[in-house]
Amino acid sequence: AFPSHHSPPAHLPYDTSVPSALDRTHMFQTLFGGGSAAAKKEDAKTGPPLWILCIDSQVKSNWEDIFKGSSIGERPVKAIQCGWNDFHVMSDGPHTSTRCIVNVRKEVDSELSDGLKKTMKVLTIKPDFVLIRNEVTALQTDNRNKLYGLMYGNVPSVNSLSSIYMFCERPVVQAELNRISQQHPNKFPLVHQSFFASYQGFFYGNKFPAVVKVGNAHAGYGKMKVANHKDMEDFKSVLAVAGKYCTAEPFIDGKYDLRIQKIGTHYRAFKRVSLSGTWKTNTQSSHCEEIKMTEQYKFWADEAAKMFGGLDILTVDAIHDNKDGKEYIMEVNGTSSGLLPKFQEEDDGYIAQLVLQKLEKEISDQKTRTAKADSE
Repeated sequence: AFPSHHSPPAHLPYDTSVPSALDRTHMFQTLFGGGSAAAKKEDAKTGPPLWILCIDSQVKSNWEDIFKGSSIGERPVKAIQCGWNDFHVMSDGPHTSTRCIVNVRKEVDSELSDGLKKTMKVLTIKPDFVLIRNEVTALQTDNRNKLYGLMYGNVPSVNSLSSIYMFCERPVVQAELNRISQQHPNKFPLVHQSFFASYQGFFYGNKFPAVVKVGNAHAGYGKMKVANHKDMEDFKSVLAVAGKYCTAEPFIDGKYDLRIQKIGTHYRAFKRVSLSGTWKTNTQSSHCEEIKMTEQYKFWADEAAKMFGGLDILTVDAIHDNKDGKEYIMEVNGTSSGLLPKFQEEDDGYIAQLVLQKLEKEISDQKTRTAKADSE
């Protein structure tokens, strides 16, 4: 199956207590000016490190190793990786030198009296850049408050924080796809979908069987196939209890699914055929193979990349209709798009290159802004 990249439930306890003013002062002095003499001497030679916060709870990608040894100019690049559940964020805005502070709870090696052991510690950084590879919202969690904190501090990121915010709700993404399809009706074909704000205004008038999707859940959750009008009435009663919006669309009996992947300027195309016979091909076993990137597929990815001011990482999911032999776009995924295991290491490398390019430009732009401000 096409891999998903959704954040799992927290597996480690997190201390949510707020540090005292004295604790915070000591913490900031230790990390931003009160470190060891050796660390100060090293910073004097190379400049302070540039920190990348990598929000990725998956074990498939070790971003701390991937970015190890990287540098921007003479400043070394350091990465710290965690899931949404493993950090807290505080932002002060532009009026201080610490526009954004992130406390990350991590398992680290500690030398104790009885040997080297894993212990939990809170590490504090001022992120210069953020790489987000997990969904902000999941089945039972909503981490938008932490996303707001990063946005408040204007921390640059891949994808942009504003686009990630827009991807938190499925209808907002679909609205952008509708706009693109209106501009290119013959080149950007969408599955015909309807939106209903609640059960009270729910009246589906398209073909059956149909597929209904409730709320903003991912990875096959909140989605069901409805055979006829009578079953749709039963679904409507369940929707009333859920208290959420939903979308509905005709079910397409697909010969295969497509995924078009774009990371920066690098493209891939995949075809997926279900092996289990289930209509939810993204939740069961299937065969996936890389196929030729056509001009049509590239056009889909390039148009989707313009959404919400620009997407650096995205995938376009489509389906081949058995009845008319045509391919229809089902959805677009953003920064959390999963990678095929066969190409995981190579594609992680493309993402790392993209992040370093963005970070280098951000540092250059900061110098330009500082020079301009000093001259005024």
